Amino acid sequence: MYNAYLLIDFGSTYTKLTLVDIDQEIIIGTSNAITTVDTNIMIGFEEAFAKLNYDQSKYKITKKLACSSAAGGLKMVTLGLVPELTVEASKRAALGAGARVLKTYSYEITNEEILEIKKMKVDIILLSGGTNGGNKKTIINNAKKLADHFKEIPMIIAGNKCANDEIKEIFDERHNTNYIMTENVMPSLNEINVIPVREKIREIFMKNIIKSKGMDSAEEFIDGILMPTPAAVLKGSEILAKGTDRFDGIGDLIVVDIGGATTDVHSLADGYPTRAGINLKGLKEPYAKRTVEGDLGMRYSALSLLEASKIKNLNKYLEDVDFESACQYRHDHIDFVPLDEKEIAIDGTLAKIATKLAMDRHVGNIETVYTPLGEAFNQIGKDLLEVNYLIGTGGVIIHSNNPEKIMLEGTFKDSDLTILKPKQPNIYIDKLYILSAMGLLSFDLPDCALKMMKKYILGL
Repeated sequence: MYNAYLLIDFGSTYTKLTLVDIDQEIIIGTSNAITTVDTNIMIGFEEAFAKLNYDQSKYKITKKLACSSAAGGLKMVTLGLVPELTVEASKRAALGAGARVLKTYSYEITNEEILEIKKMKVDIILLSGGTNGGNKKTIINNAKKLADHFKEIPMIIAGNKCANDEIKEIFDERHNTNYIMTENVMPSLNEINVIPVREKIREIFMKNIIKSKGMDSAEEFIDGILMPTPAAVLKGSEILAKGTDRFDGIGDLIVVDIGGATTDVHSLADGYPTRAGINLKGLKEPYAKRTVEGDLGMRYSALSLLEASKIKNLNKYLEDVDFESACQYRHDHIDFVPLDEKEIAIDGTLAKIATKLAMDRHVGNIETVYTPLGEAFNQIGKDLLEVNYLIGTGGVIIHSNNPEKIMLEGTFKDSDLTILKPKQPNIYIDKLYILSAMGLLSFDLPDCALKMMKKYILGL
């Protein structure tokens, strides 16, 4: 009898299962069913599990691991001091942990902004501000307001360490125990320190968020919900790029994940300038970077995708289509599966524009500045021109008749030389939708996860 891992993704729309033979390093089967978070999340799981239809006499499931983006995923707001510095650093830390950052706030928070956060019903508040030894007045004032108004919502404090003692007193005096102190997300100017914050987010997600989403029944059945789904995808991508202690990865890569609500882009690359005479501007980019485009989704966000793309741009891909009606229907029917050629073509067109816009926003760009000595060129963000691997995942890509055409919209175009998208990447499709599963598997068996991604995604 072979040992198997059951890897579960409780998605916002579908619950997806991947059953892996860890002895032979093969995928036994995959399945999915509609996520039933509004009733009992185990109903959808049991339906998906029944579809696996594997030989129970041949395989013994020794471990069950899960990630989740059900019930809206992990929702956060971040507070910092300067928008381009600690605010941006906090946002990057939260995104890298798999969160949906609903809004960021800078400087001292106002009463109106406090009310706004209350209406959002967020899962975690991340408070930062000031480099170590720098401004501490703002973060202390913000801590007072947060402590007065938010007793139940977990808070992570990741700002100027010189303010920590006073912030701790503020929360303790108000008997607010739902906070965690961690290292400054920006200890010195332009130095980003996101790993400790990401770990604290994952801790809170595992301890508190799962219960608040009504997923206790799932937690009793499985060995642990380790992280939000996007963090699992990023983890799997990082293993594939960097490799493990024993095996080499494939090098720099980009993953485009198109979902019903968002389009996520993950890049694993340093992103330094590849052309001579280019100056880096702004915060240093993280090697493992994730961006989330909440207005670029195939179902929940179909109407905002339409607004972001504009009908005239969609018509360049597909003519004689009422995109307003098509997007409205998709927004109203999130479980819609296109069956005829016209509807499939509409989904493909929406996926192309989502890929283009999400990649445009994720990659860096070049700006021209004029100085007394002549033109100078600044790079803002990552230069991904020379990235060799572009991987597509998500339902619309996996089920497309021509997924490569969708992914080509995320590559460099001569019509816009300033946007630093990859020039000639090798395009691969995560056909079995296993990236998040491999991210989970990599916690226990990174070598196995790496070899299986090479086999099932790259065909090696």
